[in-house]
Amino acid sequence: MSSDISVGSVFSTFVEPKMKGEKNPYIKELKTQVTIRLDRDTVQYFKMLAKNTGMSYQNLINLYLRDCVETKEEPSIQWSQPAELNHP
Repeated sequence: MSSDISVGSVFSTFVEPKMKGEKNPYIKELKTQVTIRLDRDTVQYFKMLAKNTGMSYQNLINLYLRDCVETKEEPSIQWSQPAELNHP
């Protein structure tokens, strides 16, 4: 007894069609687009992390900054004097 049912037709009956992603309608309320200049090595570092995590480097930078906000982290900045002022 032969069957007229192919594996492909059986498979396609049980597999959901791919869903198309919808844009979040609230994204403009959640995030603000900005342009900033970052050191090349800083961007390279986050891009390397992005490859390891599968996330975009922009999201990783945002997550890091979000963590700083939530923990009230403040940068410790020490300005050095210009070289000509260091000589007597």
